Amino acid sequence: QVQLVESGGGLVQAGGSLRLSCAASVSIFSINGMGWYRQAPGKQREMVAAISTGGNTNYADSVKGRFTISRDNAKNTVYLQMNSLKPGDTAVYYCNAGLMRLPTGWTTGEYWGQGTQVTVSS
Repeated sequence: QVQLVESGGGLVQAGGSLRLSCAASVSIFSINGMGWYRQAPGKQREMVAAISTGGNTNYADSVKGRFTISRDNAKNTVYLQMNSLKPGDTAVYYCNAGLMRLPTGWTTGEYWGQGTQVTVSS
């Protein structure tokens, strides 16, 4: 069983930055891709960013150029650096593990963290 623990959420003003971390209980190199999803009140959960074991990345159009996903295999940790935050980025952010990058797109992994709240004030 893979356990994921997120940290780094909080309250920030528009234009500010936050860095989310997701620590896995196992080697992240062994569980395919890693990613971040978010869910705002009344909206469906959506993929924000994903990274494969080989370092290929994918971003939602709404965060391209502002967010950066990275992974540290030695620390079994995935990060999401969020810059130029907007009120529309307010959501609970979830770490996801086990994603696969297919020719048709990315699949969702089977492991989830508990989520961390990000609130961006205007």
